[in-house]
Amino acid sequence: MFTLETEKSVDYWEVEALFDLCFAPGREALSSYRLRDDVAPVADLCLVVRDGEGVLAGAIRYWPVHVGAARALLLGPVAVHPTHQGEGLGGLLIRDSLERAAQTGWERVILVGDAPYYSRFGFSILTGVEMPPPTNPARILGLALQPGAWNNTSGKVTRGA
Repeated sequence: MFTLETEKSVDYWEVEALFDLCFAPGREALSSYRLRDDVAPVADLCLVVRDGEGVLAGAIRYWPVHVGAARALLLGPVAVHPTHQGEGLGGLLIRDSLERAAQTGWERVILVGDAPYYSRFGFSILTGVEMPPPTNPARILGLALQPGAWNNTSGKVTRGA
């Protein structure tokens, strides 16, 4: 049995340790982290999933950004502890958080990731959107939470507030 809840301030270091475990030690050198510098995450959408013993099994965070003049959510990081991978927890975190984002009025989500994995959640490659370099354009993916939200939306991705 797993429990899904909003990340609390006391979870911060445990979540950071999970991200360090699941990603390369230099994860904060990635260009997407420049969009997170000195910006608070969207707290209501940052979730953790814990196993029956209360041990952290997965986490997801979101950050406000702008694509050109449009507001958007930057999804990531999302991680599942290696001992729980393959149990559907990543999908649970993504689906639940996207539903919450739509319910709270967000229109669009962007991420840098693998299209084959994220396409199952409705993400597709964005054109005309520039992430900070060096970012492979084929890994810039978007999802419209409201119909047409990505129509006529293009430009550089910058930090939000």
